Amino acid sequence: MILCTGESLIDMVPQDGAFRPLPGGAVYNTAIALGRLGARVGYLWPVSRDPFGEQLLRPLAEAGVDAALCPRTDRLTTLAMVTLENGDARYFFYDEGSAGRRFAPSDIPALPAEVQAIFAGGISLVPDPCGATVEGFIRDHHARLPVMLDPNIRPFFIADAEAYRARLERLIPQAAIVKLSGDDLDWLYPDTAPAEAARRILAQGAKLVLLTGGAAGATGYWSGAKVTAPAVRTEVADTIGAGDTFNAGVLASLQAQGILSHEGLAALTPGYLQAALTLGAQAAAITVSRPGANPPWSHEMPK
Repeated sequence: MILCTGESLIDMVPQDGAFRPLPGGAVYNTAIALGRLGARVGYLWPVSRDPFGEQLLRPLAEAGVDAALCPRTDRLTTLAMVTLENGDARYFFYDEGSAGRRFAPSDIPALPAEVQAIFAGGISLVPDPCGATVEGFIRDHHARLPVMLDPNIRPFFIADAEAYRARLERLIPQAAIVKLSGDDLDWLYPDTAPAEAARRILAQGAKLVLLTGGAAGATGYWSGAKVTAPAVRTEVADTIGAGDTFNAGVLASLQAQGILSHEGLAALTPGYLQAALTLGAQAAAITVSRPGANPPWSHEMPK
């Protein structure tokens, strides 16, 4: 089972002069996408007992995601108010004291034996106490379980850039797989060529570095020659959830190929990597072809 730990929230999206509440959050989206693709997946994040918490749980259950590890709390669900200015989305977070923000080490149960890997990232890594809790969770388990890390950097959400850079400098060497978008690279490694940034991360211990570039496709850097998968051409509705779905496709493929372990990733081959990148690109293409973070089900994937 792949255990996803990181934010879930409600996006309040403008619609007809009001706001429509939609479940969201980068790590939550990846968990949903993994479940829809047929992967064995669990989710760990505090879920409120308020009505929005129940709204978050329903898609997890429908996708077959195991949410039994999620602690329930009376704290309120995080809200992200979305406003549009000249077509560009801006976000205002109602997060202080929320269910997720107060995620604490005491909320983490003993992990079941079937957990084989951890996926973490998103804005849940930024503020404390939740960021420190996720960091501690990775520190405690990365030696036994491979970790995939996607920081999914949102500069507007980062109040203390120096502290967040320091956190990522501690976390990246503990990750077996690191995925970065072009925007992530610009923030983390300014004035550095993507291949050089990937080389630096591999030198810190990662087995695989995934760099995505939207229409430019995705490239995997590892101990062998780089492997590239082109983006799948499609009519784009929006790009919400594209990266989250790509992550799910890669992890689902590695799990299905039986190499989602430290030993398996050490024996990675070009064929295994090509299959993972291809599934990630195919799944992301379906997500961008329809509005919102709506990842594909396994029966919608190319055969």
